[in-house]
Amino acid sequence: MAAHFGRRLRKGAATTAVAAAAVAALSASQAPGVTVDDHGRQTSADATPSPDEAAGSSATGNSPYYTDLPPLNSPNPSPSASADPDTPAGAAEAGIPATVLDAYKKAEAALREKKPACNLPWQLLAAIGRVESGQARGGRVDADGTTLSPIIGPQLDGNGFALIRDTDNGVYDGNSSYDNAVGPMQFIPSTWAWAGRDGNGDGRKDPNNVYDAALAAGHYLCRNGWDLSDQRDLNRAILSYNNSTDYLNTVLKWLEYYRKGTHEIPDGTGTLPSDRSDDGTRRPGTTPSPSTPGNGKGTGNGGKPGKPSGNSPSPGPSKPGGSPSKPPTSPSTPPETPQTPTDTVDHLEDAGTAKLTAMAGDTFTQRISTRAETEAGKSVAKVRIRFTVVGDTDTTFTGGERVAVAVTDSSGVAVAPALKAGEKTGTVTVRATVVGRALPGVDYKATVTERAADTLVRTDDTKLTCVPGGEFADPVVVKATYDGVVADKVAATATLVKSADDPTANDKGPYFKDADGKAVRTLTGLKTDADGLLKLPQLYADDATGTFLLRITTAGGATLTVELTVAAAETSSPSPSPSA
Repeated sequence: MAAHFGRRLRKGAATTAVAAAAVAALSASQAPGVTVDDHGRQTSADATPSPDEAAGSSATGNSPYYTDLPPLNSPNPSPSASADPDTPAGAAEAGIPATVLDAYKKAEAALREKKPACNLPWQLLAAIGRVESGQARGGRVDADGTTLSPIIGPQLDGNGFALIRDTDNGVYDGNSSYDNAVGPMQFIPSTWAWAGRDGNGDGRKDPNNVYDAALAAGHYLCRNGWDLSDQRDLNRAILSYNNSTDYLNTVLKWLEYYRKGTHEIPDGTGTLPSDRSDDGTRRPGTTPSPSTPGNGKGTGNGGKPGKPSGNSPSPGPSKPGGSPSKPPTSPSTPPETPQTPTDTVDHLEDAGTAKLTAMAGDTFTQRISTRAETEAGKSVAKVRIRFTVVGDTDTTFTGGERVAVAVTDSSGVAVAPALKAGEKTGTVTVRATVVGRALPGVDYKATVTERAADTLVRTDDTKLTCVPGGEFADPVVVKATYDGVVADKVAATATLVKSADDPTANDKGPYFKDADGKAVRTLTGLKTDADGLLKLPQLYADDATGTFLLRITTAGGATLTVELTVAAAETSSPSPSPSA
């Protein structure tokens, strides 16, 4: 196996060398406004990330990734293709381990049901899975989809990578000082805390399970109302996963490649990537994961056998006379990590949030604003604030998520996305906290009121008449609106009242029938439909004649009174006989 792996590396390196120029050209020609971030990565101004991503709060924390490109030849999805080194590169690279492939397809099916407008292709998950972990290290997973050993990236301590202090107390990444990207899709713990999903139905959300991770990645890519069939939204979604134009172009290449054809191969036989974005950038103080082949995110050398890690001293050039130079010694004291804006935050304050009230199903017009301050009360910019909807409620942010992240502006204020009221009425709590700090949060109360209507009108003006003991030929249909807009799903009550001044139910005249066929003169639990229409059941009449009143009321106070007439049928009188 070791010999096979070495041949794969040599062949992959040659392929990558040929294709690297193509990606470089693509970056230059298709990514106007490209800039370089603090870590030397290219970023695109054209596909602007959301505020939380602009601050580095991507799914992966902008962790390193595999830069191998697909072969230039088209894939050959032959059922007989395998990971054998003698298999043509196109066929080998197009093979996806069976369990991993199943996870991607199940995630696509779930998103097709939950968020059909997103148009998520499973090939996009496969492309990201390839770039992030080499398809879970070539499919090294058990029958339930859990990786045989954890896939953990380097610690994000600011030394060559983003600086993200520990947010999970080491639960997922085993690191209580800094966060590391975890699992086949390389989520950082702070993102997994809200994006995590149970994809295999075992009741757990495990970032090291490919079913859970694939479903979480699908939901992450489908937030913000993105339509992934639109190229601009697709670019935004991929950049939100890792904010680098090089990363974007690499994922797009694999997406295009997998769309041309893939096939299933046995678990554990997938090809292993070799080149990584962090080659040569390892810094002292990082925590590598076990040096399993293919686990580039946990090694200093991108998983390449024989290459020394960035933490290992290497012999220097020989001095004149043949004496080797002395290896450099590590400094006795590691360099101090510079303080970040987040480190200076002492507390959070409400930044003048107005009263939050919305009707069920509506979007709140007011948004939550939170200010980050130092102990002296000075505002702090460029701090990530997490907003979490807590408790038993179906109210979410407009993207359908219960957690959102925003970044404080120059005045120290972060504004949460708009809230979308669910159907459960009552008080909803939204908690604001500082990402990466264990500081007390600020709770905001939002009130969801029941759906209401302020106007009811009949849809026609036909007179409603009936003969004693008969049934009304025409149904009663009304339309509800609120502020001139259709009021759907509004609760209503219909009562045959005694008079205009007496709203109690009548004991004679027209009536409805219950399930047993008995006469009832009050109907509750009615609701308008999606068009604001309410069609009442069949009306009947007893032997009483006269004019009767039907009163319809809705939540919100809309009222309509309809006249019902019960009269004997007119009979024509005989014409007088002619005189003799």
